[in-house]
Amino acid sequence: MLIKGKSIYLRTVRARDLDAFIDLISDVESGGPWFPIIAPSESDFKREFQETGFWREDRGRIFICDFEDNLLGAIFYFKATPYYDGYELGYRLFRPQDSGKRGVMTEAVILATYMLFAMRKINRIELKIFPANTASKRVAIKSGYTLEGLARQAVYMRGKYEDLEIYSILREEAPATYEEVLARLEGHKKSGK
Repeated sequence: MLIKGKSIYLRTVRARDLDAFIDLISDVESGGPWFPIIAPSESDFKREFQETGFWREDRGRIFICDFEDNLLGAIFYFKATPYYDGYELGYRLFRPQDSGKRGVMTEAVILATYMLFAMRKINRIELKIFPANTASKRVAIKSGYTLEGLARQAVYMRGKYEDLEIYSILREEAPATYEEVLARLEGHKKSGK
């Protein structure tokens, strides 16, 4: 376990997860209209895990699990802009219809944000979100991220160019201690967000 929240925890990928993980991320339809189509080859996927454990300085993958260790989703962090002192986060619930819990992704993003600032020498984390993806925009705002602007026609997705809204959080704006994380999560749960 990397970090425990109120209803979930985050952990690294384990070897026993690989077959299920590749099936989950390769399921194009379950990703919905907002998640990029990813179809990694099984051999490349397993080789990367063997070499890095999906945990590198410039990129990584973190599982979102319930307390019974069921895989609910994943958070991906990566160095999108080489000269930025920070990461971009991506996130996905594997089976949103089966999660049965509201607020899972907000809790996961709050936990991952704290964890990455605590572990890495970075000053900002970005989220890039399609303007029509209202659920993801709510996650960003509830997790403490600020809308910075619009990147026009920044990504080619499902046959056309799409805009992306850019949200960010700076180290000084994020919870600095685990106690602050728990307080933010408690406020998140009480407000029904």
